[in-house]
Amino acid sequence: MNRPLHSSHQDACPATMRAMVLERPGMPLQARELPVPRPAAGQVLLRVEACGVCRTDLHLVDGELPDPVLPMIPGHEIVGRVIDVGPGVDDVSPGQRMGVPWLGWTCGHCAFCASHRENLCDSARFTGYQIHGGYAEYTVADARYCFPMAEALDAAEAAPLLCAGLIGYRALTMAGDARRIGLYGFGAAAHIIAQVAAWQGREVHAFTRKGDAESQAFARQLGACWVGAGDECPPRPLEAALIFAPAGELVPAALRATAKGGTVVCAGIHMSDIPSFPYSILWGERRIVSVANLTRRDGEEFLALAPKVPVRTEVTRFALEAANDALERLRRGALQGAAVLLP
Repeated sequence: MNRPLHSSHQDACPATMRAMVLERPGMPLQARELPVPRPAAGQVLLRVEACGVCRTDLHLVDGELPDPVLPMIPGHEIVGRVIDVGPGVDDVSPGQRMGVPWLGWTCGHCAFCASHRENLCDSARFTGYQIHGGYAEYTVADARYCFPMAEALDAAEAAPLLCAGLIGYRALTMAGDARRIGLYGFGAAAHIIAQVAAWQGREVHAFTRKGDAESQAFARQLGACWVGAGDECPPRPLEAALIFAPAGELVPAALRATAKGGTVVCAGIHMSDIPSFPYSILWGERRIVSVANLTRRDGEEFLALAPKVPVRTEVTRFALEAANDALERLRRGALQGAAVLLP
């Protein structure tokens, strides 16, 4: 049985909300009028201020992610205002601004969770995939996986920090102290992490689609010292390569561009198959590693770091009902930076 909303916020929350819903993979999202959810134990109810459009949402809609919960409200880069809290939530208050990331729930007691590697929890659930997300006017989220967001931030500009930024940051930490880094796929994540890496004093090399002069100019603007196509080699071998594009053929290309002892980081949740490649381009203690989700520590560290850089996100704003248009433009590579929905 749903309990009533917090009395001081009852009038601020209607009974129903607008939402964009995935009913079947491979089909456009459908505009629906749904009941506003109520927070269960450990959850908060948020009025969504902005929700970023991530390539993972596109993989979900296109049927490239296994076993989605359907029907599903996508979206996992959520900035919202707390309207109500469920039982057991003592450290969050109505009126607070919070951010909700991809990792939405974990068991809290397995070996991974107990060692601050909750991103690897076998029982994990993900926002906008197994838990309804932010392509809606309201959403509920596990209070453990909500991050306080500064009031001064523009909601649309802050939303991409919650996945593009966090996953990009985790990928960058896997590069260790590498000075010369390559960013393959200059989209939402790369345009954020390029700023962080340049601020840290690293040399940023940006790899884009062949002939994409607009993205290459954008990368230079954000601090890249060299730009080229994905199959090109930079002037000097990289010490680490971060692959954000979901293209498996970039893995051998990145290995060829990386020096001995270097690391190739695969930063997407989904990637096309990696083609076979000669052992010679892996030899020399090169490493290939993957990024799986994020940890709460990643969120705390990155959201504290971003204002110091300061990270400036390039966003294109869309109305909630234009979610399919935003996804299509992302599919075509017709965006610089990130797309954001504004309910």
